Amino acid sequence: MTDLERVGHAELADVADAPRGSGKRERLIVAAREMLHRQGAEATTLSDIAAEADVPVGNVYYYFKTKDELIAAAIGSHLELISSAFAELDTHRTPRARLRAYIRMLTEQRDLVAARGCPQGSLCSELDKRSDALAADCAPLMAIPIDWAERQFREMGRRDARELAVALIASYQGIALLTNTFRDPDMMLREGKRLERWVDSLA
Repeated sequence: MTDLERVGHAELADVADAPRGSGKRERLIVAAREMLHRQGAEATTLSDIAAEADVPVGNVYYYFKTKDELIAAAIGSHLELISSAFAELDTHRTPRARLRAYIRMLTEQRDLVAARGCPQGSLCSELDKRSDALAADCAPLMAIPIDWAERQFREMGRRDARELAVALIASYQGIALLTNTFRDPDMMLREGKRLERWVDSLA
């Protein structure tokens, strides 16, 4: 499984990604990513995360003084996975091939998205309702994919690269919402194929 599949698909955040032998802090962060996606930030408690990570709840405070600190660490972990995923995608020879590979990777998470929504999009949407630093911390989860896609379109010679990049990510986030709302992974599959045709059509 690639980093982007783990990210975006997040399931990206399965605690199985953190072996029992790994450090408690790492297990807590992976568990936080999973629980935030499964239950949302407001409904998730430190006790929930500790149980998911198989870490005594009293030990959590040794690493994270508050739930917000752990949420911030989970956001940072998402960002690391996303950056690693795009580095992997950059090994494709052409920008068109990179974009197509990106779309396919997103589409592969359709079952998870149908069940829980996009891990990054859902988290950003929830944290945006807050007026603290976590809302700003979450913004790069959307900005990094847009910036990466913009570079691909620019390499294709498109002067409207930024607009195309925003359109691509907006299309994905929109279909993720609909896929989750209707619990229909085929919606994302069809949109993914349409987006690949769209990329192919761009001169």
